[in-house]
Amino acid sequence: MSHSPDIHPAPLQTVESGADKKDDVLQYRPLDETDLVTSHETNDLRRGLAQRHVSMIALAGAIGTGLFLSLGGAIQSGGPLGALLGYMVIGLVVCAVQFALGEVTALLPVTGSFVRQAEFLADPAMGFALGWNIVYGNWLSVPSEITAICVLFQFWTDLNAAVFIVIFILLSTLVGFAFIGVYGEIEFAFAILKILLVIGLILFGLIVDLGGVSGVGRIGFRYWQHPGAFVEYLATGSWGKFLGFWSTMINAVFSFAGVESIAMAAAETRNPRRAIPRACKRVFARVSLFYVLAVLIVGMLVASDDERLGEGEGTAAQSPFVIAASAAGIKAIPSIVNAVVITSAFSSSNQALLAGTRVLYGLAIKRQAPSVFLKTNRWGVPYLCVLTYTLFSFLAFMSFSENALTVFYWFLDLVGCGVLISWIAILFNHIRLNMALKRQGIPRSALPWSNWWTPYSSWIAIVFCFILILTNGFAVFTKGNWSAAGFVTAYLDIGLVAAAYLIWKIVKKTRWVGLDEIPLEEVLERIQPEQVEEEKRGWVKWVSWIWD
Repeated sequence: MSHSPDIHPAPLQTVESGADKKDDVLQYRPLDETDLVTSHETNDLRRGLAQRHVSMIALAGAIGTGLFLSLGGAIQSGGPLGALLGYMVIGLVVCAVQFALGEVTALLPVTGSFVRQAEFLADPAMGFALGWNIVYGNWLSVPSEITAICVLFQFWTDLNAAVFIVIFILLSTLVGFAFIGVYGEIEFAFAILKILLVIGLILFGLIVDLGGVSGVGRIGFRYWQHPGAFVEYLATGSWGKFLGFWSTMINAVFSFAGVESIAMAAAETRNPRRAIPRACKRVFARVSLFYVLAVLIVGMLVASDDERLGEGEGTAAQSPFVIAASAAGIKAIPSIVNAVVITSAFSSSNQALLAGTRVLYGLAIKRQAPSVFLKTNRWGVPYLCVLTYTLFSFLAFMSFSENALTVFYWFLDLVGCGVLISWIAILFNHIRLNMALKRQGIPRSALPWSNWWTPYSSWIAIVFCFILILTNGFAVFTKGNWSAAGFVTAYLDIGLVAAAYLIWKIVKKTRWVGLDEIPLEEVLERIQPEQVEEEKRGWVKWVSWIWD
C-alpha cells in the first residue's frame, strides 16, 4: 500500500509515562497508516466540504420528518409538559454526544468517523461490528425514505407511485456520484428551507396561540390545564405519567438521529480539525433550540387527546402545525409543510447514502470489506459504494406488495436501536481517549479541541444511553401489549452487533488495545496547522450566523 508524504508507519518505540506510572515504560504499538488519514483518502478523495456544509448537513439530518410530523405523537403519549421535558433531556444527551464526537474527530479526522476511531482506541472487531451495522442500516434507510416520499406525494396526487420511486432513485444516484461539494450545496439549501419553515411555524404557532388570527381566540396554556400537562401511558397515576414522559424520550432519540453523521466525511472536509468541532458546538444549540421551541408551541396549539394527531399517517395531515392551521382557516400551510417534508425525506435519503458509502469505504481501508470499494471516480467519489446503495434503492418497489412491504419493514426493524448504539460508541471512544491520555500522562489541553466538562458529561450520557437502550421497548413487556415486531425493533440489533463483534474477533483473533499502547503522542506530533478561514464580508457576514 502506498503512503502519503506525511503518513508513515512508525517503529515500535518507548516513551516515559506520566504520573500514573512513573517507574514504568509504556510500549506503544506501531502506528499503522490505516490508523490516520490514509493515502487512499489523501490522494483519491476530494476535500469539497466547507465548514458551512458540515454544519448544515448535521442540521438537515436532525431536522426531519420527526420535527414536522411526529411531535403530535409525543404530545399524545406524554402530554405537553412530558414531551417538553423528554426532548430537553435528550437534547442534553445529544450535546454530550456531539462534543465527544468533536473532540475525538479533531484528533482523528478519518473517513467513517467513530467506526475507524473505535478500532484505534479499542478493538478492530468493534469497528467491524459498528461499521457493518451502519452499512446495513443505510442500505435499508435509502429505499425506506424513497417510499416515504411516495406517500407524501399522495397528499396531492394519485399518480402511480412507481413514477416517483424511479425519479428519486435517479436523483439520489446523481447526487451520490457527484462531487462531494455538490452534495454539500444541496444539503445546505435543504437545511435553509427547513430552518425557515421551522422558524415560520414557530412564529405562526405563537401568533395563533396568542389569538392573533381573526376568528380564533387566545389559547394560551389552556391544554396544559385540560386534558393536562402529563398524559397517563400504559398505566395510571404518577407511574403512568412517568411512562408517558419516558416514551417521549425514546421518540426524541429517533427525532435527533442524524447528528452523529456530521463527521462521516471528515477526510473530505476542508480543515476538519477546525470545521467539525465548530459544527458540533453550533449545531447542538440550534437543533435543541428548534426542537424545544417546537415542542412547547405544539403543546400549546393542540390538545393531547386530539384524535387528528393519529390520522393521515405519513403525510402533512398528521402534523400538529397543519391541524392548528386548519382550525385557523389557513389553507396554504398543509401544502407548504408537505413540500418541505418531501425535501426532508430526500435529504435523509442522501445523508443515509453518504454515511453508508463512507463507512463502507472506511471498512475497505481496514480490509474489513472488499478492496474493490476503494475505487473512486475523477471527482473523488467511491462510485462502487454508491452503485451498491443504488441497487438497494430498488427495494422501494417492495411497497407495491403488502406482503413484501411487511418483509421489508422487518428487515428495517433489525437496526431499530442503531442510533443509540452509535451514540454509545461515540461516547465510549471519547471515554477511552480520556483514559489513554491520563494513563500516558498527556494533558487534555494537548488535544486539538477540548472542553473541561466533557470527561464528566460522556460518562453521564453513556450510562443514560445504556438505560435507554435497555428500556427502548418497555411497552412490549406491559400487560396486553406484547408484540414480536416491537421486540425485534427494540432489541435485536443489540444481538446482531454483538454477534458481528464476536465473529470478527474469533476469526481474526483481534485483541483489545491497551491504554498504554495507543500511540497518542505520535498522532499529536503529526497534526499540521490548518488554514484560517478568510473573514466574511458583505451580506454573507450577516446571514452566516445560521451556520457559524
